[in-house]
Amino acid sequence: MDTHEVKPIWTSSTFLVYTGGLTVLGGGAAALAYLSSHYGKGAEVGWALLVLVILYAVAHALRLRGRPIAAGIFAFASVLAWAAFIVLLFEWWGWNGVNGDLKHWSWSRLTLWVLILAAAWDDRRRFRFPFIRVISAVVGWLFVVDLITAGGNFTAAVTLLVGIAYLLIGMIHRTPSSFWLHLVGGLLIGGTILYWAHSGDGEWAGVSIAAFCFVLIGFMTKRSSWAVLGTIGFFAATVHYLVGSPTDIADAAFSGSPPAHVSPWAPALAFGLLGFFLVLLGLLGRHRTREMPPAAAPPPPA
Repeated sequence: MDTHEVKPIWTSSTFLVYTGGLTVLGGGAAALAYLSSHYGKGAEVGWALLVLVILYAVAHALRLRGRPIAAGIFAFASVLAWAAFIVLLFEWWGWNGVNGDLKHWSWSRLTLWVLILAAAWDDRRRFRFPFIRVISAVVGWLFVVDLITAGGNFTAAVTLLVGIAYLLIGMIHRTPSSFWLHLVGGLLIGGTILYWAHSGDGEWAGVSIAAFCFVLIGFMTKRSSWAVLGTIGFFAATVHYLVGSPTDIADAAFSGSPPAHVSPWAPALAFGLLGFFLVLLGLLGRHRTREMPPAAAPPPPA
């Protein structure tokens, strides 16, 4: 594991720092939205640059004062501010393809992805903050999809391959930031499976099998995000077999009661069995991932 990378410990103060930094980012976005309705494109670019400079300056000031988590969350916000600045700058130049459909080729949009990836890589190198990896993972997927696909099943296949690549990279490089590779990779793989299999009972059986594989991956990699995503898959499959079509699911959600074709006792039985199944998986996983005994201390020097 990379000892130079910051590994945040989730405490009350960490939560407040994360929330505060992201709130500052939201305030900056709201300010840009307000200013865009009162100024032209050039002035909007200038305001975006001002927000970027302030966030980046605060990040470096906190880093110099020995506040790595607070500095990292402001660095994360500065990468997103950099992305907004580039988008507004390209629109000011007349490169309107940056907001186009991913199905159509656009040099300006590809350039945007590259510039965001460069900023995220540089900030993660400087601040060693794992959360910035989520920007690299998402934008990296967008770049690959935008570069070589044109929508449909081919895009889904490429998304699946990118998710598998993130899984493999996260398994090889066991750094704190690899958590975000596992999370984004799991979302990409799971989203592709749901895109291909979301209608018939047989397809939802495949979703259940994939959810079970997700749980196994969580045991092997010791990354709980895979178990969480697998559990979501189990719940989705249970709801499908219990209620039926998406229309029936929506009606049941709004009415607060199961459809007429569902027996009153069916939800209790279905979710009760699902709960026991999840508990069984958890107990089996705890048995398989039993902690290794601590290594013996080296003998004292003679």
